Amino acid sequence: MNDLSIMALLVLSLFFILGTGVWIGLTLSGVAWIGMQLFTTRVAGDAMAVTIWGSASSWTLTALPLFVWMGEILFRTRLSQDMFKGLAPWMQALPGRLLHTNVVGCTIFAAVSGSSAATCATIGKMTLPELTRRGYPEPMVIGTLAGASTLGLLIPPSIIMIVYGVAAEVSIARLFIAGVLPGILLAMLFSGYIMVWALRNPDQIPPRDAKTTLLQKLSASRALIPVVLLIAAVLGSIYTGIATATEAAAVGVVGSLIISALQGSMNWATFRDALMGATRLYCMIALILAGAAFLTLSMGYIGLPRHLAEWIGSLGLSQGQLILALAVFFIILGCFLDGISMVVLTMGVLMPTIQKAGIDPIWFGIFIVLVVEMAQITPPVGFNLFVLQGMTGKELTWIAKVTLPMFFLMCLAIALIYAFPGIVTWLPQQMSR
Repeated sequence: MNDLSIMALLVLSLFFILGTGVWIGLTLSGVAWIGMQLFTTRVAGDAMAVTIWGSASSWTLTALPLFVWMGEILFRTRLSQDMFKGLAPWMQALPGRLLHTNVVGCTIFAAVSGSSAATCATIGKMTLPELTRRGYPEPMVIGTLAGASTLGLLIPPSIIMIVYGVAAEVSIARLFIAGVLPGILLAMLFSGYIMVWALRNPDQIPPRDAKTTLLQKLSASRALIPVVLLIAAVLGSIYTGIATATEAAAVGVVGSLIISALQGSMNWATFRDALMGATRLYCMIALILAGAAFLTLSMGYIGLPRHLAEWIGSLGLSQGQLILALAVFFIILGCFLDGISMVVLTMGVLMPTIQKAGIDPIWFGIFIVLVVEMAQITPPVGFNLFVLQGMTGKELTWIAKVTLPMFFLMCLAIALIYAFPGIVTWLPQQMSR
């Protein structure tokens, strides 16, 4: 069989097994076993055992469950209510008023969560009932929340960046720092859209609350101090070189435990629920990573990555054309797979091509995170859409429709980081000096 026939068979096997309801991690392992058994001479069982053990025992990957645990702890504290109380007074003077709490709240929580779904659920519990009660238009409330919550993947610490760093063998600390400016850029694009929409539809924005003095605003902002200190501790320890990404994750867990204890919201039930929630989520991720590692090994033995890289190289695509083709590819893939699966499934195949094209792997990591963010709000497998559907009871297609402007703003963000790559690379370059 030629490469195209082998690839078609494996892709069909992948979607067939997924369609039967088998877990993604087991599906990836099954497809890898089929490929190795049918098209190579290597013993599949032995290769599976060695690869899965190697991927599961990676020290770098230790940061992942710690950041997941940190997000789960904060998810169960009073952080969300305190955040709204601290942010709301400052938003009143902006066009769009309290709609900006979706964007700013998600930006802040993203810096301590690392998960898009956790950011969406936590900030949504805070803003959805409050903004709806105040009379803000529901499509804008839900649409901006869906888009802004994807910042949980881009603003460090980010679970998907850890997965990419491990899969592509790139410094996770440098990836974290590289995500800061693009994250701020995307947040500014979201807020800019809210302002433009509000100026064009002033009749749909409720009147502002009673004016508050600067002293009252500063007093309300005291509620933000714990989360700001936690962000400073996690990112500051990485940026100054005091801690690795894994050690910073441990700092984040300890800090979140201290915050919840000081808030009075930490008890045995909260601790147990946070630990079990983090364990369940990480076990799912670890199974996917293990299956994808075995699939990558299988593809390597078959020779598909090398042949695919040679084929793409023979097309003579420029860097811009390659990036455009990959963006379309990942957006389509995101309609069927979750972000982690997308990254681990493709990195082994794509990294040789990226290196051959002379693309900076740190820049490419941020590009990947942006297109995975877009996949979070594209049906039928958009995780943020599922979260919002569960919280609001709205149809998935309706939520996807009101989120469409956020999707186009992400496309604009990709165009901007391609035109001005320094947005991504400047901070990591300062870190290496």
